[in-house]
Amino acid sequence: MDLKLSKRIFSSVLLTVTVFAFIQCKQSNTPEWQGINQELISQHNLSVRELTDLPNNDIESNLEAGKVKNLNNVDSLELSTGVHAKIFWGTGNMVSVVEMAANTEIPETVLPSDCFIFVQKGTVNVLINGKPETLVNIQREEPDGSHSGTPKTEFVYLQKGTKISIIAGGSEAKILEVASPLRLDYLQKLGIENLPNEILDVRTYQEPNVDPNNVYDLYNFQLTKLADGAHSRLISGRNTQLSFISMDPGSTFPHHIHPEEQMMFVMRGECDEIILDGKAHMGENDVVRLPGNMVHGAYISELGCDALDIFWPARADYSEKEKAVLTAYHTIIPKDSKPELLVDGTKTQPSLTFSEGPKWMNGKVYFSNMYFDQSWNADPKKSSIVELSPDGSYKNITEGKMQANGLYPYKNGNLIVCDMIGHRVVEMTTSGQVVKVLVDKYDGKPIDGPNDVITDSKGGFYFTDPQFTMEPEKNQPGRAVYYVSAEGKITRITEPNEFAMPNGILLSPDGKTLYINNCYDNESWYPVNSEKDNFIWAYDVKDDGTITNGRQFAQLFLTGNVLDRKGKSSSADGMAIDKMGNIYVGTYYGVQIFNNKGEYIGMINLPSFPVSLCFGDEDMKTLYIVSYSKVFKIKTNMEGYVNYL
Repeated sequence: MDLKLSKRIFSSVLLTVTVFAFIQCKQSNTPEWQGINQELISQHNLSVRELTDLPNNDIESNLEAGKVKNLNNVDSLELSTGVHAKIFWGTGNMVSVVEMAANTEIPETVLPSDCFIFVQKGTVNVLINGKPETLVNIQREEPDGSHSGTPKTEFVYLQKGTKISIIAGGSEAKILEVASPLRLDYLQKLGIENLPNEILDVRTYQEPNVDPNNVYDLYNFQLTKLADGAHSRLISGRNTQLSFISMDPGSTFPHHIHPEEQMMFVMRGECDEIILDGKAHMGENDVVRLPGNMVHGAYISELGCDALDIFWPARADYSEKEKAVLTAYHTIIPKDSKPELLVDGTKTQPSLTFSEGPKWMNGKVYFSNMYFDQSWNADPKKSSIVELSPDGSYKNITEGKMQANGLYPYKNGNLIVCDMIGHRVVEMTTSGQVVKVLVDKYDGKPIDGPNDVITDSKGGFYFTDPQFTMEPEKNQPGRAVYYVSAEGKITRITEPNEFAMPNGILLSPDGKTLYINNCYDNESWYPVNSEKDNFIWAYDVKDDGTITNGRQFAQLFLTGNVLDRKGKSSSADGMAIDKMGNIYVGTYYGVQIFNNKGEYIGMINLPSFPVSLCFGDEDMKTLYIVSYSKVFKIKTNMEGYVNYL
């Protein structure tokens, strides 16, 4: 055979083998799920976007793509004596759940990555570049008749190069750390092999929505609607984004994709996560890594599901949604406006126990000071009605005579007062004298426990009666709402027990729409269930004061402990309205704000359960919020509406 021909044949064979080997290598480097993923993208007509110029550190994640893993089964690392971490990571983010025994310490280190540190349990003392800070976690308390407490999760954002040490308080502490890029020091301690000398970061930073080294409370961040049934508190650093998402019970999120890598860490509740063409059940402390453009979705259980979604890099679409939410919220609540504690009735006299029903009239706020013990047993002899000045000074105008609830300005410069335990609605002067009984019977029988009241422009009034009284046997056949005309005719305008617990009530500024909220529902310990659930309901008002065309107006957020027991209790109580028709409602979660279309605007976070509220001050732009023994106030941009007869 010709030598040149032999060489050409050999070269061709060698080239063919090399190309085949290269193709095989490429195919072996392509994840198996990609084929199924491409079919699903076509099947569901999804649009693929690619992110370019991202660093590749060639470090394998300890989470297999699309496979659910429990926190107990991820890598463990002893950071120091008495300090242990569970660690998982993706391409650009590393999460460490750190348990610290009392008084233990993470020695000072210079951070190799940007980090968020959230306190999930207890208290930690942090030294940041030599400056001491204390971060705490406070769990939500179940409210009783004499106290309540809302949660607090404090956190700090630290950038690469920051010096930090952490010491646990006098009890066990738990922190959640999210680092980006991956922490090389942790990977080295875990014994991961073939690590680079340096972990590359994203080349272009985004603008964080928090400042480094400042302490924040997660609950002061507004909920951003990401999709129907999904709202999130978004925290963004320079190179990553954290989405503390709450998903409604029974909601569904169809197949979708996004180019950012996502790690989903379930913190409460359950879901069936759609991953490619299958489903995987996820509960508390389960985690899954979803590479960019992996098809996924979710079916949310009847418990709802709260999770931390960690995106790398940050989702620009989420950031834009957050900006829109904040613009709407700050149209109502100024950027620099924060709740101010005006009165602490545990430290002043006369003492306050359970404040209710505030209303502004003639330069003062009038409200009820109801006495309850922890088991909700009432005592009119220990109750009063209070007159509060804007400077925080106050006095009782009547005490020991009735346990009143809702109030409203009435005729002749007087107040209309719900004497709840006395089974009547009365007219009272601002010096505390009862002028007359306006209503105490319906259908020849005593009313039970009038709760909240609102007047109309004709001189009539509406009141709710949730039968929240001490007598085991009630007078009326069920909880209801009533209308009393200017002539004194009383009409029951809702069917008995149509609402499980009708509580707060409002009229729109034009008087054409009546709003009623539902405090408790679907609870094993509560005697009535209804279909009103956690909604504010709107009704058209007819000429005779009766109502028609009932419809869901706004859905109120529920807290995790209520969802865990499959309840529908928002603890919605007193409401206020401004001249634009925006509605403000005191709930277990906080003061929830909705526009005149029932769309959620935002939340005012308080350290205790806000029971009721009203607009006041000369310009009627200050919200006065009563919360058990405390009174807060906050400036708004809106002018409140009150129907002065």
